[in-house]
Parts: sequence; structure tokens; C-alpha cells
Amino acid sequence: MKTATVRELKQELTYKTDIELVELCLRLSKFKKENKELLTYLLYEADNEEEYIINVKRNIDQEFSEINTSSYYFIKKSVRKVLRNTKKYIRYSKKKETEVELLLYFCEVLKQMKPSYKRNTVLINLLDRQISIVKKKVSAMHEDLQYDYEREIEKIED
Repeated sequence: MKTATVRELKQELTYKTDIELVELCLRLSKFKKENKELLTYLLYEADNEEEYIINVKRNIDQEFSEINTSSYYFIKKSVRKVLRNTKKYIRYSKKKETEVELLLYFCEVLKQMKPSYKRNTVLINLLDRQISIVKKKVSAMHEDLQYDYEREIEKIED
């Protein structure tokens, strides 16, 4: 089966009635958990971005608290999973400020994690990569936001 392009889908959706669109959305939400999570964000959380950020930060905290710290192998796998989930939540929002806030928070929590990330090269590189991503995103923002975020980045890098 050939998948239609976004343009073709958009064009076809314009011909559907409101009831048909609702049915399509509900059907989509049944197939994948991510579809349901995105629909939940769009319907309930997109209007209040600060609350969304707080909820994602709580989720990050919870995931970090559940990490098996018996070996660095498990720590690496778990930290990657937390980062993957964080990036998924960032994709839902599509706002640069949300992306920067959540990645900075992820970096802060990783830096405070016990045992220290500094004993593992993979975790050091992962943190450095995320900080460089944040720096790149911040450089494209408004000057006032740049100043605030750069101060937070400096705290993490120290």
C-alpha cells in the first residue's frame, strides 16, 4: 500500500464532514499510543503550556527515580529512554521555548544523578550533545530569552 503525502491527505480531509473527521481522529487514536498522547496534548494541554512543561518535568523526575543504578549499562539504557520520551513530548509541543526548557531540565537532572554521570563516557557525551543542541536553539531566540537561557546553560556546564 502506497502512503499518501501530507499534501494529499490535507486535500482529502477538506472534503470530510465534522463527524467524519471526529471518527477519523478516534480511529487514529486507537492504533498507537503516541497518536493518543498527541491528541490528548492538542485537546487538553496545548492551551496551557506552563502546566504541560510542569507535567513533563514531573514525568522526567519519575523516570529518573526509577533508573536501575546497579551498573552503568542499565543507567545508559534508562537515560536514553528518558531522553527519547522527553524528545517525544517536545515534538508534541513544537515550541522552541518548551524544547529548551525540557532539555535543560533533563540535563540538570542527569547532572545531579547518583552515581555520577562523569564516570561514563557515553553519558558525558550524551549530556554534551544535549547542551550543544540547546545552545543552537537558544541562539535563534529573542535576545531576552537568550540571556536567561544562557545563564541556565552556564549553571549546568559548571
